[in-house]
Amino acid sequence: MSAYILVLYYSRTGGTANLARHIARGVERHGHFEVRLRTVPPVSVATAETLPPVPEAGAVYCSKEEFAGCAGLALGSPTRFGNMAAPLKHFLDGTADLWMQHALVGKPAAVFCSTSTQHGGQESTLLSMMLPLLHHGMLITGIPYSEQALNDTADGGSPYGAGHVSGRLGDTLSGHERALAEALGGRLAHVAERLA
Repeated sequence: MSAYILVLYYSRTGGTANLARHIARGVERHGHFEVRLRTVPPVSVATAETLPPVPEAGAVYCSKEEFAGCAGLALGSPTRFGNMAAPLKHFLDGTADLWMQHALVGKPAAVFCSTSTQHGGQESTLLSMMLPLLHHGMLITGIPYSEQALNDTADGGSPYGAGHVSGRLGDTLSGHERALAEALGGRLAHVAERLA
């Protein structure tokens, strides 16, 4: 199996999924890793119908084996009250066995998110996603200010990770948001290559 970067996300309206695709482009431009775009199923109440193991459209659901086997991880979520969405948290909560095996220790990770408004909790959401990754022993990569788009953006993105503000643009990313997502993907691939 070739080395791969896992871009794992949850998205309901498309903004986070678009960020994931641009992060994947940044990884692909680096040229050293395969990219696997994966998602997690929505969390439903106990009485809801069981979902099929493969979604009808979009990215395939991530398995714990794929999660453990990646050379690097980009983790993304829409913001829910300044925190990651429940489906992504539910997936991460189920990885205690990987934590006990130290399966992700020393691997690089990056985070990304989308919000409805400029002050909708982007940075706190990015930080909330970092916490379980730090517990797994992963090495967090962000976006340095040497990326000019980080200095110029009036939309999403910060040193903590890539971002998208969907309020006025919907799920369409601004030029700066695309540039920062691709830069983050390239940086993650570069760090994964150096660590390998």
